[in-house]
Amino acid sequence: MQVLVLGSGLLGTASAWYLSRAGHDVTVVDRQPGSGLETSFANGGQISVSHAEPWANPQAPAKVWKWLGKEDAPLLFRLRADPAQWAWGIRFLAECLPSRTRDNIIQILNLGTYSRASLQALRAETGIQYDHLEKGILHFYTNAKEFEAAKQPAELMREFGVDRQLKTAAECVAIEPALAGMQNRIAGGTYTASDESGNAYKFTDELSKLAAARGVRFRYGVDIRGLEQTGGRIAAVRVLTPEGREETLTADAYVVALGSFSPLLLRHVGISIPVYPAKGYSITMPVTGAEAPYVSLTDDEYKLVFSRLGDELRVAGTAELNGWNTEINRVRCQAIVRRTATLFPNAGDFARARFWTGLRPATPGNVPLIGRSKIDNLFLNTGHGTLGWTHACGSGRALADLVSGRRPEVDFRFLGIDSTRKSFTVEQRRTA
Repeated sequence: MQVLVLGSGLLGTASAWYLSRAGHDVTVVDRQPGSGLETSFANGGQISVSHAEPWANPQAPAKVWKWLGKEDAPLLFRLRADPAQWAWGIRFLAECLPSRTRDNIIQILNLGTYSRASLQALRAETGIQYDHLEKGILHFYTNAKEFEAAKQPAELMREFGVDRQLKTAAECVAIEPALAGMQNRIAGGTYTASDESGNAYKFTDELSKLAAARGVRFRYGVDIRGLEQTGGRIAAVRVLTPEGREETLTADAYVVALGSFSPLLLRHVGISIPVYPAKGYSITMPVTGAEAPYVSLTDDEYKLVFSRLGDELRVAGTAELNGWNTEINRVRCQAIVRRTATLFPNAGDFARARFWTGLRPATPGNVPLIGRSKIDNLFLNTGHGTLGWTHACGSGRALADLVSGRRPEVDFRFLGIDSTRKSFTVEQRRTA
């Protein structure tokens, strides 16, 4: 089958890899000059199955209200005259109900565990290198109330096979000695030894090369203009080439993996999806001292993640709902710098910190949209929010199964299939 993948970020490139492995003839198109150059470029670097509690949870509405209007707030709703933003916000509030939060956690956990196992299998098969570390992820809490609130989700995660263990402040420092200077401020933590970290851009770039060696064609610098629909199916994709020529590209099946830009393309063929851009920020700086952490960390109070990527430290986080605006807000970047300097003052060269921002495609409940759309030969792989790196390989692998007419081996709410799903057991997760 000929498959056209729209987008060559983490999700598009992973989809192309697994589709090729399934025997399909695959072409990928992207407006950038290479793979992984937008949202996948400078994210937090965590393969964080343990980060399964969605933004939408029972505590969220009070926090969002408190943060309104604060430029350095971890989650900032910059209210606009934008119907899509308001509709997304209303659905976000609905997902804050305890029952919805629990179900969303289970969905995110199942896909995350499956995806991490898929990544590990891909790494073993190909030897792909991307500054990965297998040192786990440590969540630390500087607020006793927040630590208490984290205990129930951690218990649910353990119930579903994720080894997220509660830790005292002293145990947190034993896991990551770089936290020693703030031990008296840590209320507690959780540690997931099986989680990982790594450079998402390096992974995407290297995987695109491996896919190309398998015969996948990557067409870069191609601007996607629209979809053509005939007889209830997608007949072609209209594009503009780097030379300025208009072309129509045809295939048997089409995969939309355009991140936050997916809903803009899909609405022209009558498909509305609850995906809205949540702008995230990161800083990347050279490591210059021994005080930089090696274990990947999550600072719950400030919603920041820290990952050691080779000889650099990546710090990323926050979310700003401000439409498709990609301008860098230096106030938010400087807030990340200040927090990092407070925690790890001698970790790196702050004067050489590089700022970045990217639009993360968020659904209200943080559960991505993967599977067949209402148009028979059009498939979606989008809406992964902050967990695109965590879910990339599992999403691409499952998407390839769905395109091939097979049911994926993971219990997840895929689009276009019935609710009787094949369970992916804890033992299967360990051996996949």
